[in-house]
Amino acid sequence: MSESLSKMVDNAVRSGWSEHDVALLLMELAEAHLMKVAAGVITDGALHCERAVSFKN
Repeated sequence: MSESLSKMVDNAVRSGWSEHDVALLLMELAEAHLMKVAAGVITDGALHCERAVSFKN
């Protein structure tokens, strides 16, 4: 995965992006992905709790 990321960064820099802009964009993309994953974890946890409460009743 690291090698693929390095190639992507190299391609972006060769295409005219500054390394700084590439780094900022990667951070934004990573943050968006993290939020998506975290939302799924929270949702799954809430559903698990709801099922556990329903099962006890």
